[in-house]
Amino acid sequence: MARSASIERITRETQIKLSLEIDGKGEAQVCTSVPFLDHMLDLFARHGLFNLKVEAHGDIDIDFHHTVEDIGIVLGSAFKEALGDKCGIRRYGQATVPMDETLASVATDLSGRPYLVYNVDLPKVKIGDFDVELVREFFQAFVNHCGANLHLNVMYGDNVHHIVEACFKAAARALDMATQMDSRIEGVMSTKGKL
Repeated sequence: MARSASIERITRETQIKLSLEIDGKGEAQVCTSVPFLDHMLDLFARHGLFNLKVEAHGDIDIDFHHTVEDIGIVLGSAFKEALGDKCGIRRYGQATVPMDETLASVATDLSGRPYLVYNVDLPKVKIGDFDVELVREFFQAFVNHCGANLHLNVMYGDNVHHIVEACFKAAARALDMATQMDSRIEGVMSTKGKL
């Protein structure tokens, strides 16, 4: 059975259409009107081996905040819907990714309980027109709507682009691990019998 979801979210600030296939090949078609976010979502799909389509329009004449946050909301919601009752998934995933001088690590638990630990020391700067403080907003929105516990730690790094890119790659790889099916698991990976 395909583990996929298609979600449309329309507010007065943003209009987003997103489709996700968890068991994909890393194919992405992304157009958010936020070029740096397009790049991050493209590599997120590639490194997580997720098929991802995103079309978003937002009030970017004000700033990118609403668009970035709402895409995090929709992507998290898509993962939650595509995973269904989570029967047979590994639940936990982790990945450490180097990007030149940077090293980032993500550990995640698809527990249904949202929590973000974000140890990423970024200066309040822009990459192109993108405010890097929006990276935290994206991941907070994602975990809230996915129901994931996600710990994102950057051990070291100097180049801001490298730091953010390593974070997205590590998150993708950790989620790929956590969402994988394991034939040894009966029901869900929990002594409670439910996630």
